Amino acid sequence: MNDLEKQLSDNRNELTRTQNTLKTTGESLETTTKGLEDAKAELGIIKPKLEQANAQVEEKTQTNAALNTEVEGLKSSLDSANAKINVLEGTLESRKEELGATISELSTELETSKSKIQGFENKVADLESNNSNNKEQTDKLTAEIQELNNKLSTTQDENTNLNSQLMELNNTLLQKDTKIQELTDNIDSKEKLVDAQTARLEEVETELGELKPPELGSGGFAAEERTTCPMCGAVGQNIKQIEDKTKVLSYVGHIPMYAKKHVCKKCGYEF
Repeated sequence: MNDLEKQLSDNRNELTRTQNTLKTTGESLETTTKGLEDAKAELGIIKPKLEQANAQVEEKTQTNAALNTEVEGLKSSLDSANAKINVLEGTLESRKEELGATISELSTELETSKSKIQGFENKVADLESNNSNNKEQTDKLTAEIQELNNKLSTTQDENTNLNSQLMELNNTLLQKDTKIQELTDNIDSKEKLVDAQTARLEEVETELGELKPPELGSGGFAAEERTTCPMCGAVGQNIKQIEDKTKVLSYVGHIPMYAKKHVCKKCGYEF
C-alpha cells in the first residue's frame, strides 16, 4: 500500500508538472499564433507593393535595354557616317587636286590666248596703219582673234563649271559634318537618359529591399522585432500602419508611392 501510495503521489506530481508544461506550451503557442497572424497581415500589405516594385524594376530594365540598343544603333550610324566622310574627304581632296591642276592649265592657256590676242591686235593695228588695203589678211587675223575669243569664253565657262563643282563638294562635306554633330548630340542625350534610368532603377531596388518582410525564426517574432508604441507601450494589433501623405517615395506613372507610418490605437500617437 505504501508503494502504491508513493507511486500514486509521484504520478500526481508528474501529472501536475505535465499540466503546467502544457499550460506554458499553450500560452507560448497562443503568443506565437498571434505573432504569425500579425506577420501574415503585414505580409498581405507588403506583397502587392513588392509585386508593384518588381514590375517597376522590370519596366526600367526593359527601358534601359531599349535605350542601349538605340545607342548602339546610333553609334553604328555614326561610324558609318564617319566612314562615308573619310571617303568623301579623300574624293574631295583628289577632286581639288584635279580641279587645281585643270584651273592652273586653263589659266596658263588663258594667259597664252590673251598674249596671242594682244599680238594679233598689235599686228592688225600695224597692218591697218601700214597697209589699209590689205583687207584679206586683216579679215583672217580678225577671224583668228574671234576664234581665240571663243576659246577664251569656253575656257572661262569650264573654269566657272569647275568652281561650281568645287563649291558643291564643299557643301556636301559641310552637310556631312552637320549630320555627324547631330548624331553625336543624339548619342550624348541617350547616354544621359540611360544614366538617369540606371540611377532610378537603383533607387527602386533600394526601396524594394526596404519593403521585404522580416524573416521569421523558429519561435516566431522576437520581442524586440515587434512594433511598440513609444508613448504607452502598446504592441501587436494595437498598432496599425497607414500611408504618410507628407512623404512621397516615388511615382509609378502618375501615381505617387507614399512612405508608411505607425498609429497607436490606444493613445493615437503617430510614429
